[in-house]
Amino acid sequence: MVSPTLKEASHQMDLNLEAISREFLGVRTGKASPGLLDTVQVDAYGSKMPLKQTATVTTPEPQMLVVQPWDTNLVNSVAKAIQSADLGLNPSVDGHIIRVSIPPLTEERRREMVKVLHRMAEEGRVAVRHARHKAKSEIERQKKDGDIGEDQMRRDLDKLQELTDGHIAKLDVMLERKEQEVLAV
Repeated sequence: MVSPTLKEASHQMDLNLEAISREFLGVRTGKASPGLLDTVQVDAYGSKMPLKQTATVTTPEPQMLVVQPWDTNLVNSVAKAIQSADLGLNPSVDGHIIRVSIPPLTEERRREMVKVLHRMAEEGRVAVRHARHKAKSEIERQKKDGDIGEDQMRRDLDKLQELTDGHIAKLDVMLERKEQEVLAV
């Protein structure tokens, strides 16, 4: 029987992996992908909003993204947000749409992207370890309160460590795949 504490820790670790996976989508690989602009925040209606809440992003060609804001008044704000998103992209406004050509990545830019990926992965590892720490504290509290015995605490802590190791291994596999994708010419 798996304790509720372990289920919650596993759930938190899964959520952390999903978040890192979404962040990895925003890292350029040299080919157009709508996920590339997921991290872009647009100044719209007096606040910052994610690009996907203000526009449609499509890939009509392998090296081109087309961004079509739902409100034509936001065209310049969206273009400015893409320009300043530190993705190395130069949007061009074409009437009510924005064309973003994806230039081939230089070797130097690829190396920078790999460093960014490693930083994101480390943040993911820290989040997984934080979930482990919270669960470990809860298990130790249960032992102290007499809710579980010494043997059950040991079993739960061992399972928790297995969960942590498994999630970090999955994260490392995700990092390796994305790194290969970025470095592929």
